[in-house]
Amino acid sequence: MRADLLICTATDLESTLLRQHVDPARVEMLRTGVGPVNAAHAVTLAITRSRPAAIIVCGIGGAYPGSGLRIGDVACAGSECYGDLGATSPNGFLDMQSLGFPIVDGPPPLYNVLPLQVFPSATRVRFVTMSSCTGTDAAARAIEARTGGAVENMEGAAVAHVAAMHGIAVGELRGISNMVTNRDTGEWRIKEAAAAAQEALLSWIAQR
Repeated sequence: MRADLLICTATDLESTLLRQHVDPARVEMLRTGVGPVNAAHAVTLAITRSRPAAIIVCGIGGAYPGSGLRIGDVACAGSECYGDLGATSPNGFLDMQSLGFPIVDGPPPLYNVLPLQVFPSATRVRFVTMSSCTGTDAAARAIEARTGGAVENMEGAAVAHVAAMHGIAVGELRGISNMVTNRDTGEWRIKEAAAAAQEALLSWIAQR
């Protein structure tokens, strides 16, 4: 059965409100698990099973110091970026374009940055997917400067990557649970950020 919309969350916490309120006849919910491999695998299976018209990732993320975002804000991805896919060198980080290896052949070829087509929030910024959460202020500022990113997460680029390979429109919406700086989980607001993202997505779905 073809789903109108596939909503992906990494964890159950990020989908509690959605599961209570979405119409299962129109919306398929998918818990992918944490990290890019889990996300890519789960989304590929879901596409094979139900061929959704569009995909949206919903969850929490951390905001980089210069993003202008604050804990509790909600933003969607204008684009996604693999933040750590490439190579290190004495002269700095080399992304996939620098190495000459597209991750999607295209046309046009795609390298670290992946386009999105669905925008459930007026606030659009670049999201950055990392395999390990950034836990120092210096590293956060370096990634922010290198990628132009505003929000860090662990699944979005993988979902956008699979969606691009299958020609399916994709979007991503996240509530800001923490600032990406020296790691201090006492400052994080995970439940509140997860709820804010879901409420924003439910409002967007209701207007479709």
